[in-house]
Amino acid sequence: MNKTLIIGAGGVSKVVLYKCAMNIDIFGEITLASRTLSKCELIKNEVKEDIGVDINIAKIDADNVQELVKLIQEVKPNIVVNVALPYQDLTIMEACLQTKVHYLDTANYEHPNSAKFEYKEQWAFNDKFKNRGIFGLLGSGFDPGVTNIFCAYAQKHYFDEIHNIDIMDCNAGDHGYPFATNFNPEINLREVSANGRYWENGEWIETKPMEIKVIHDYPEIGKKDSYLLYHEELESLSKNIKGLKRIRFFMTFGQSYLTHMQCLENVGMLRIDEVDYNGAKVIPIKLLKELLPDPASLGPKTKGKTNIGCVIDGIKDGKKRKIYIYNICDHEETFKETRSQAVSYTTGVPAMIGAKLILEGKWGGKGVFNMEQLNPDNFMDELNKQGLPWKIIEMDV
Repeated sequence: MNKTLIIGAGGVSKVVLYKCAMNIDIFGEITLASRTLSKCELIKNEVKEDIGVDINIAKIDADNVQELVKLIQEVKPNIVVNVALPYQDLTIMEACLQTKVHYLDTANYEHPNSAKFEYKEQWAFNDKFKNRGIFGLLGSGFDPGVTNIFCAYAQKHYFDEIHNIDIMDCNAGDHGYPFATNFNPEINLREVSANGRYWENGEWIETKPMEIKVIHDYPEIGKKDSYLLYHEELESLSKNIKGLKRIRFFMTFGQSYLTHMQCLENVGMLRIDEVDYNGAKVIPIKLLKELLPDPASLGPKTKGKTNIGCVIDGIKDGKKRKIYIYNICDHEETFKETRSQAVSYTTGVPAMIGAKLILEGKWGGKGVFNMEQLNPDNFMDELNKQGLPWKIIEMDV
């Protein structure tokens, strides 16, 4: 029987636990570990009540390699699923390396002391993982993750050459709060307030935050203002998609969100350095995180849909072609299934699918891989089976 260790107990983790429990014949004995044991206990009880599957829980400091190594040696998992903070990717990868266990995460490493995220330090594990004979899967969420698979699937089945990719991320959900983030507030606000960046003709072009806006017509949602951001899948896709000339990432934001974020930035609440307050050292963005609603609490309140996909154009059989490949997810439906809103659901389900394919032996290898480097067909089939069905429409060139 397989054993699965899941590290992290936030909103995404809850979805991963629910979906692993629904596929218990593959995942076997499941252990959930987090710094806050009470969060693990809550998820454990909900999964037991709704699915009838019992899981183990454990307390862990994911910043501590030796603690991680000890836990992995005790649990003896076939795979470690990392849905902790992106700051902890490197310590968990190091623990997997030392214990010779397969690794999966949903977002690339972020530097705690600078608003910067990149794959360089995770890719540096490639040779080490090869030498230990283990498999590391990076970015098995939605974006990154499913968007990478959409591009790989399009490359395999729809194009001889892909020239341009625009990744479009729309969350049209309404949670009723004047201001809240749909995933970890600290991570969300660091990413959104940073300079934008896109790749064109072999070069990275930097933009000011929210400088470039397009209006995109999202199926089943409608036209929405969408702003160019830098997102980590651009880094790997620009290397791995043949013939690519340009790749960009856009996300929708309502005016209320943008106004609040600008105000918070203006007064210094998005700072990631320490400030002195009455003799205590405080990091403003970490304080703000504690004041904002917990994304895991938004599920019962959120209504509406998400639409995330890729607009891809290129050449097929000597002719120009353009498609939109996307998924639509309903916040209320995902809450009925997993007590979670759709942003957590769209990240948690792909994490489970990636782990499932590894445990089934359908994905594997030695070293560290991004999603688009693997055969997309099995993953695309699983999306349809596991709650994230996709559609492809032909667009005017």
